[in-house]
Amino acid sequence: MTTSLADHLRSLPDEALAALLQLRPDLVVPVPADVSALAIRAQSRVSVARALDGLDQFTLQILDAARLTRHPDEGTTATDAVLAMATTGPHPPAPTAVRAALGRLRALFLLYGPEHALHVVPAVDEVSPYPAGLGRPAAELDPRTAALCADPAKLRRTLLAAPPSARAILDRLAAGPPVGSVPPGALQAPPIGTQDAVLADPTNGGAPTGSPVRWLVDNRLLVAVSAGSSTASGTVELPREVGLLLRRDSGPLGPLRTSPPPVATAPREPKAVDSAGAGQTMEVVRHTEGLLEQLAAEPAPVLRSGGIGVRDLRRLARTAGLDEPTTALLLEVAYAAGLAGELEMPGSTTGRYGADQQVLPTGGYEVWRAASLAQRWEHLARAWLTMTRQVGLVGRRDDRDRPITALSAEAERAGAPATRRAVLGVLADLEPATAPTPKEVQALLDWRAPRRSRGREAAHREVLAEAAQLGVTGLGALTSYGRLLLGELTSADEPGGDPLGLHADAESGDPSSAARALDALLPAPVDHFLVQADLTVVVPGPPEPALAAELEATTEPESAGGASVHRVTTASVRRALDAGYTADDLHELFRRRSRTPVPQGLSYLVDDVARKHGGLRVGSAGAYLRSDDEALLTEVLADRRLESLTLRRLAPTVLSTPYQVSRLLGALRDAGYAPVQEDGTGGTMLSRPRIRRAPARVAVTTRTLDPLAAPKLPMPRLLGVVEHIRRGDAAARAARRAPAVVRGGAAGLGGGPVPAHTHSEALAVLQQAVRDKALVWVGYVDAHGATASRLVKPVSIGAGYLRAEDERTEMLHTFALHRITAAVLAD
Repeated sequence: MTTSLADHLRSLPDEALAALLQLRPDLVVPVPADVSALAIRAQSRVSVARALDGLDQFTLQILDAARLTRHPDEGTTATDAVLAMATTGPHPPAPTAVRAALGRLRALFLLYGPEHALHVVPAVDEVSPYPAGLGRPAAELDPRTAALCADPAKLRRTLLAAPPSARAILDRLAAGPPVGSVPPGALQAPPIGTQDAVLADPTNGGAPTGSPVRWLVDNRLLVAVSAGSSTASGTVELPREVGLLLRRDSGPLGPLRTSPPPVATAPREPKAVDSAGAGQTMEVVRHTEGLLEQLAAEPAPVLRSGGIGVRDLRRLARTAGLDEPTTALLLEVAYAAGLAGELEMPGSTTGRYGADQQVLPTGGYEVWRAASLAQRWEHLARAWLTMTRQVGLVGRRDDRDRPITALSAEAERAGAPATRRAVLGVLADLEPATAPTPKEVQALLDWRAPRRSRGREAAHREVLAEAAQLGVTGLGALTSYGRLLLGELTSADEPGGDPLGLHADAESGDPSSAARALDALLPAPVDHFLVQADLTVVVPGPPEPALAAELEATTEPESAGGASVHRVTTASVRRALDAGYTADDLHELFRRRSRTPVPQGLSYLVDDVARKHGGLRVGSAGAYLRSDDEALLTEVLADRRLESLTLRRLAPTVLSTPYQVSRLLGALRDAGYAPVQEDGTGGTMLSRPRIRRAPARVAVTTRTLDPLAAPKLPMPRLLGVVEHIRRGDAAARAARRAPAVVRGGAAGLGGGPVPAHTHSEALAVLQQAVRDKALVWVGYVDAHGATASRLVKPVSIGAGYLRAEDERTEMLHTFALHRITAAVLAD
């Protein structure tokens, strides 16, 4: 079979061979040495399984028809035979659809050969041993069962005599797969009608009927592959002839559907879908920023086994006002986007944690915060689409019954990007604003790629839920900007696309089309706010980055959303003064940013806090307290709330304490005073919050959408690969024509050229070939110690090297003379 396929591939033109490599890119990793190696790889189990994984249900059924119609001796089938089987059901497909499916199979070389003698690649039977869910022929299972199947009338009578419970088993096995397991002792139990006291059979209305499986085996409708025992399970198989008889109403291949199942849900209003999704994107960005700020204030330690502990995740969720699954999702996405990372913390080892690492924002977080809202969301969405993490596993138990934590290695799944692309691809292929139910999405996936979707129902539901949480979908439908983002990532993964992102809009500083579409849906960023008499600050929209930074420094947040509310308090004004603002700066900020008159109460509050601010000066003694106001120092010294500091007057204007500056500052502020810290020269030290950041990390958005898929090359490069394979094939044929002594074997017998057996004689042959400009076979040992041969025309010999031209490749080669083992003049 390998030789036949290899010959078939050799007969193809270069364009057809390149088309095969384009459809099955795994065949060029690595590049095959010749056509024979390509044929072997194309028939390998792994490569065939990859090709089958990408086929839809109808194409797989047509492949099963080709397998079922093979000639028992020759092993070939024909297009007419496949058409005959595919059109025998109650609702036969159009012949053009069947021929189109056969064309797809032949393009993938799962079928090859002329239409009257089609060969099925042998590895298909290894990957899928039961075509169309039917068992093996009865002749391969049991001679007595084969005798029963050879008599159609008797087979029908036996089938009609089966009790209802036995018929239910047959119908289930006929739907596929045809192999089933039976409980221990089922094949040893008495058959139906031969027992005195057995358990009631609810299928037969409660009458005791014995073992239905034993009845089927005794009547040759099932074959026991392994009998089992009273303590071990057994295995039975339904013969193919019985399965075909049971499928007489639906056809041998079962129901055939040439197109995906329809979606019954009516499309929603596109504007409503985009509005719902855009509102969710604002929440995602806000919650992600709040989560990262919590990590900056209190970093989460990394467990010794990796990831963040359950209690730390619960703490972050409680502080951010989110549930734990949403917190885990945002944390995983932020980590994949390069916004969070680990920071080495030597010397902090404890018994529970590995000690040396904490999770906190990276340097890229500051750059992300400075971008527009749409660009920040796009960065998160790209990271989610390309990250190899299955967040739904967080909180579950692994194989060793240990909890899977956020950011741990147990949640790593290389196939996660392909699963997200498949689910969102189903939504993208529907009419815009169509919101199918999860069951309809699963039905579409089962038709489009049944081998891939089998057993991944939970993962598909998780993708739909995560897409809704991140704002990729709205009201259950794919948003317009989500469709654009998915299209950009998919086009970059296509042949001739932009897999490295070299031509991305982000590289040129311009937002992508998805970001522009989302930006048009979001409210415009505002550069102002409204100050009310109760000292609340209302921001009527998403604030610009500069305004957001000013609000963070001067106010306390109270509520968030489309219009956020903040409040100016004594603590917030004091924090602004500590960060370097003056009273005049604050007055100017509120006057410039507020669209309403600044209330007198706000001006009085700023002036009052500023007047008290800096009245006390703190230094290190432990620490000292200095003030030009002696009465104020007397008040502090007499304050009972500060007795724990053991203050002592050193001078009329100086107090000291044995404790550190940080404790003195905290105690004074808790008591209602407004001290500032000064350095050794008496200058005021600004107390901006210390920002700790983890080392910068590269976001996963730079990787391809499906890390498991082989790289897809453009057609010009594939034609170059085909040329390389052709050259390797020609070299292999030429090497087979080389004399035996050159190939390392014994010298040929009979007439013919006399080989040079010694090194000196080989040099003489080469010198003669140089003079006569004749072709010569050269046997040599390459750098890896392997023997090889080449037909060349020597050009010169000198300095220990032979320089010769290979006429086939028109390349000049250099051979070390001490590596040449033999030389024979060509005929």
